[in-house]
Amino acid sequence: MKNKVKICDCTLRDGQQSLIATRLSTAEMLPIIGEMDKVGFGAMEVWGGATYDSCLRYLKEDPWDRLRAIRKAAPNTKLQMLLRGQNILGYRHYADDVVEMFVKKSIENGIDIIRIFDALNDVRNLETAVKACKKAGGHAQLAISFTLSDVHTEEYFVDLAKKFANIGADSICIKDMAGLLLPSAAYDLVKAIKKKVDLPLEIHSHYTSGAASMTYLKAIEAGADIIDTDMSPFSMGTSQPSTEVMNAVLKGTKYDTGLDEHLLKSISDYFLPIREKALESGLLSTKVLSVDIATLIYQVPGGMLSNLVSQLKTAGAEDKYREVLEEIPRVRADLGYPPLVTPSSQIVGTQAVLNVIMGERYKMTPKETKDLVRGMYGRTPVPISKEIREKIIGDEEPVTCRPADLLKPELPAAEKAIKDFKEQDEDVLSYVLFPQVAQDYFKFRQAQKYDIDPDLAKVEEGVYPI
Repeated sequence: MKNKVKICDCTLRDGQQSLIATRLSTAEMLPIIGEMDKVGFGAMEVWGGATYDSCLRYLKEDPWDRLRAIRKAAPNTKLQMLLRGQNILGYRHYADDVVEMFVKKSIENGIDIIRIFDALNDVRNLETAVKACKKAGGHAQLAISFTLSDVHTEEYFVDLAKKFANIGADSICIKDMAGLLLPSAAYDLVKAIKKKVDLPLEIHSHYTSGAASMTYLKAIEAGADIIDTDMSPFSMGTSQPSTEVMNAVLKGTKYDTGLDEHLLKSISDYFLPIREKALESGLLSTKVLSVDIATLIYQVPGGMLSNLVSQLKTAGAEDKYREVLEEIPRVRADLGYPPLVTPSSQIVGTQAVLNVIMGERYKMTPKETKDLVRGMYGRTPVPISKEIREKIIGDEEPVTCRPADLLKPELPAAEKAIKDFKEQDEDVLSYVLFPQVAQDYFKFRQAQKYDIDPDLAKVEEGVYPI
């Protein structure tokens, strides 16, 4: 009996986000989406993550227009997005009214599957998005933010999967953002979860440590139903394993995906010149294409590494890179062992940089670090010690409730703020998530429409936090 494995192709979201800072434009995507729609992927991840911010900030595109265009070009394939729970696609918690409207509009505009995760694995931060997704008729996939620490045991992750099932998950994903899940551990974890939770299980890993393809194979043998891959020009390195390679590896086995290798090759051929152009321009750095075994020591995702280099370069302290890498695990332990994924990866990384540059630990602490200690991002896997807490927030008492319970509705004020720019309901969501960036885009859009000020059409350049 065949146990066909499904492939979710992530080229248009995580592949390009991991390798070229999410700079793939809609115009570059659209000519090939029709062919990708013929493949028979279990799903295509095409939206969410950093794509929304990048569309507005760098590409001067409306992310909702992109989603609608992809939906029209791929009528036969389920479209998937990545949502950061109560953080939506931004870097702070948003009020429930924003989460509810965002999820509703995402599904109305073409999304079928919403992968929802929380950086701290705090289930409370997922509940509003899950309810909204189910209410709108979407598939709610809940993702475990995988990491390694004394507390993150197999039992911990199985218990988390059970909690996900209890709040209404339609499927579960093991989201291994730094390539930390090794083959034998993957086999054991998948077996353990499948034994306790009767839901489809998807495996998402990055090639940063060089093990992801082997991890996928062992996970499949243990009963994983779906794997995340990218077309080869946007695979490997800090991205996922290659779609074509994994398809070929499984061909003729009981896990055969049934996908047409010739069609996959023609799609890969389309993306190859785009990759070459990105290499020539420097947008695609060879640094993100190599295996970095230090990932297993420091647990730093690829996108976080590039941020650290940028921060140190700005501070004229590039020689401190190794010190910062060694400081990251110490900061992470101090802050309750958060998994290193947006936004906790930025918080831990920035704090480690400051600790090293200042020559004294926690002499300077950004608002985000203080908010993490205050409980404003949720419950950390391990309680933060009194000593660290007092060093960072003094005698303040951290909150113990769900952080979003402290937030007032945000949509009414946003509606008023953009009344002169609003062209669609979705514009309100763009403004709430990224107020200044969205306003700049709205001005650009008006300038394009009415030919007011051509200078507004200039695309901003800079380092983008992945």
